Amino acid sequence: MNKLILEDIERLEKLEELILELQALSDDSAIIVVEGKKDEESLRSLGIKGEIRLSTQQPLLEFTEALQRSGKEIILLTDWDKKGGMSAHKIIQHLLAYGIMPNTRIRAKIRALVRKRIKDVESFNNYVNKLRYELHGITEF
Repeated sequence: MNKLILEDIERLEKLEELILELQALSDDSAIIVVEGKKDEESLRSLGIKGEIRLSTQQPLLEFTEALQRSGKEIILLTDWDKKGGMSAHKIIQHLLAYGIMPNTRIRAKIRALVRKRIKDVESFNNYVNKLRYELHGITEF
């Protein structure tokens, strides 16, 4: 087995672990924040059933106030491009004003694993499914 295939196997295993963690947190009432509807659809296709909120659906101040009022853990999963980084930064700043630090660890880990391959949450499910197919010949886990 060549080195690239081993790297892809390890990458897929780590991504699968992060997907399972997102599913568990979501099932435990955490709110996942994404930028748009296609991002939500991507996560839903990966089996995430809990609450997902779109940060682009209302003014940022109203959005972060609603997150704060929920009293739930916030998982920030904006895109990994410049716009997504700026959006994440703004959301973090607004939430910090309420004394809330959202979970950005999962976003950072996914970003590190998919760097230079994909840049948005919208593409995440297709990327994972492509790896699953290439490495195992299956699309559903």
